Amino acid sequence: MDLDANYLVQNASELTALYNPPRERSVRKQMDHLDEYSRAFIAASPLLIIGTQGRPPDGVADTSPRGDVPGFVRVVDDRTVLIPDRPGNNRLDTLQNIVANPVVGLLFLVPGLPETFRVNGEAAISHDPALLESFAVQGKLPRTILVVKVKEAFIHCSRALVRADVWNPAKFAQPGAVPSFGTILAAHTGGFVDAKTVDEENKTRTLQTLY
Repeated sequence: MDLDANYLVQNASELTALYNPPRERSVRKQMDHLDEYSRAFIAASPLLIIGTQGRPPDGVADTSPRGDVPGFVRVVDDRTVLIPDRPGNNRLDTLQNIVANPVVGLLFLVPGLPETFRVNGEAAISHDPALLESFAVQGKLPRTILVVKVKEAFIHCSRALVRADVWNPAKFAQPGAVPSFGTILAAHTGGFVDAKTVDEENKTRTLQTLY
């Protein structure tokens, strides 16, 4: 796609000229810590999306989900949250980025709620045995713990999720409407795996390797 350079935003002044100024409450809501209401939202969330970026100028931005039972993210104090790193695909995209560049953005979701909660800050990766043990599930420990120091925290309005109607069961994808994991994996690996085999294995393997 070719873009007309005359319409590309070049600086902050050009950008803000295209939008109305934010409402005062949208500015005032941002905090540098977590209060009781922030804690309650995070405690109810079984799913967050974490955004990271490698070290500029070559570092690539990345987003990745983290999910477990509500309360899996532990708020230690008003400026610190802990996130266990459970088994995944071991690409370590998020963790590699954090090693290079600690800046992270977290987006917490609660099923049924149209609002989300955002936390921005800096993360470190710990493998302290005592800390890992405190996050044991079914006798299994996470490999590492993300320790996020909060710099910004605020509630995010509902428009995106309302437009998406994301929690409406009537809008859920029907079986076969979207290519399966196995189908996509087979295509994107040049046939390295068999789609049907992957999909069949996933029915049991995923549940067996959650922790």
